[in-house]
Amino acid sequence: MSIFTYTILSVLLVSLVSLAGLVTLSLSKKTMQKLITYLVSFATGTLFGGALIHLLPEAYENTANPLAVSLWTIGGLATFFVMEKFFRWRHCHHPTTDDHVHPVVPMNIFGDAMHNFIDGVLIAISYTAGIPLGIATTVAVLFHEIPQEISDYSILIYGGLSVKKALMVNFMSASLAMVGALIALQMGKSITGFTEALIPFTAGGFLYIAGSDLIPELHHNTEVKKSFLQLMMLIAGVAIMTILAVKF
Repeated sequence: MSIFTYTILSVLLVSLVSLAGLVTLSLSKKTMQKLITYLVSFATGTLFGGALIHLLPEAYENTANPLAVSLWTIGGLATFFVMEKFFRWRHCHHPTTDDHVHPVVPMNIFGDAMHNFIDGVLIAISYTAGIPLGIATTVAVLFHEIPQEISDYSILIYGGLSVKKALMVNFMSASLAMVGALIALQMGKSITGFTEALIPFTAGGFLYIAGSDLIPELHHNTEVKKSFLQLMMLIAGVAIMTILAVKF
């Protein structure tokens, strides 16, 4: 098969992982509400792990200017701060309902869309360097995306979206990987500088969401047993990202 065919099939496979939230459809709303705090804890761990274990090390490894990586990361933090301010100015003084969702939802969609875009770029560039490298990159991205997409789905549910809307939004966000792949195939390695900026920028966004929005929510419940389970789920999210970094 051609590089184009390999790339498109690989990106489609990775995008389908966004439907991982389907496994929760068999759960009742009451059960889902009980699990959501632990899923948010897991999401916090994977967001921290994704930013600090995967994205930032990759950004620093592939640049001759570490200062630029740090500044792009801060730029991501600042951008997501401004985005949250905007959403809060608009409609954050109301409780979560079907017509109103937490600001974390649009911010997470934005950050995840950029992440998926980068995944598509990386897969395409890898295939242009060689089919074996492209396949290896696809496998790494695929296993990285499974916990990430479950976490994103959990955040969307936590933010007030219905199951169907969360699945649809997550899949639409995942489709940005195809856009990234097509752009990379068209522009080739000339897009490297753009990718080097996007990676730390996305890491900054993930750090902001995890630290500013999710962790404060976890502090609302102070029961010792539940707090301990929250910590274990957070550690589990980080652990999965660590294992993936070591294995792939």
